[in-house]
Parts: sequence; structure tokens; C-alpha cells
Amino acid sequence: MATATFTTTMGTFKAELYTDRMPITCGNFIDLANSGFYDGIHFHRVIPNFMNQFGCPYAKKPDSPRAGTGGPDPNTSFQSCDGKTYTRTSDGGIPDETGQAHQKISNAPGTLSMANTGRPMSGGSQFFINVANNNFLDWYNSQTPSAHPVFGKITEGYDLVVAISTVKTRSDNPVEPIKMISVRVE
Repeated sequence: MATATFTTTMGTFKAELYTDRMPITCGNFIDLANSGFYDGIHFHRVIPNFMNQFGCPYAKKPDSPRAGTGGPDPNTSFQSCDGKTYTRTSDGGIPDETGQAHQKISNAPGTLSMANTGRPMSGGSQFFINVANNNFLDWYNSQTPSAHPVFGKITEGYDLVVAISTVKTRSDNPVEPIKMISVRVE
């Protein structure tokens, strides 16, 4: 089991990563976190009773109009949690982890889920933390075409995650920026 520690300007929370069930997504996340990729990035989208989105490198500037459109460097490699090496696509995407019974994890409150554009292999560095039951985002739910694989769950500080979702916003972007000081995985 791997534990991610998220240190923000509002406090710290921790999450268990599902390294055995989602080895590609977790390996990508661990690579980005431990390389410092997430350090200094702001939450760019927070919606009460829905989710908090994070991980776009353009959100280092909290009011960037490009926040929500970026990802990791293209064509870079990382090691999955089952020891395989993967190369990100030309736009920073990683292979989707959907379609297998062991990957059937719901977007329940407190879960970490890979953000994507809806196109295959479009998830990269952005993820969201659910603060409500968002099972309509499950890849196996036929209500919508959404396919957001869950790769972890908050184990400490869920109250802080909910508090982040309820800050004052302008167009879903926190008026008072919330910066991720660091994310590290042990």
C-alpha cells in the first residue's frame, strides 16, 4: 500500500493509493508527485457537493485562463506499480485502466479519480477528489459516457477536502487561491 500526503495552504490530508488494482494510474501519479510536478500548483476547480480538481501545470498561476488544459510532459516514461514501463502520449496521456472487474471502483465521497477529456488515453496529471457520490462518472455506469477511473481514497483529513470544496469561488476557481505545497508518496 502507498500513502500520498498532500500539503496545502489550508492544511494536510492523506490518501491510500490502490496500487494493486490501478498500477498504471498510481505509478503515473507517484512519478509526478515524487518528482515535484504537483508542488506549487493551485486547485483550479472546486464545486461544493461535487469535487475538487487539481493537477494542471498551468494552474501554478492561480488565475490562468489555461488552468484545466495541461498535463505532464509528452513522451516521458514512468514505471507502473507492477514494474512495467510506460511512455506518456504526445499530449501527456496514459493508458486507461477501465474494463476489468478489479478496476470497478465507484466515484464515492473521498475517492481520487483520474480526470480526462473523454477521449482514450487523455488522462495525465489532473485528478479530482469526490466530495459526493458521483457514480455517474464511473466508467461502468451507462448513464453517461464518462469514464473516470478511481485510484485512491482519502484516509485522513477528509473534512479539509470538504472545506476546500466550499470556499468562495469565481467560475469554480477559488477566489483565495489554494496552493498545493507538496504531494509525496511513501
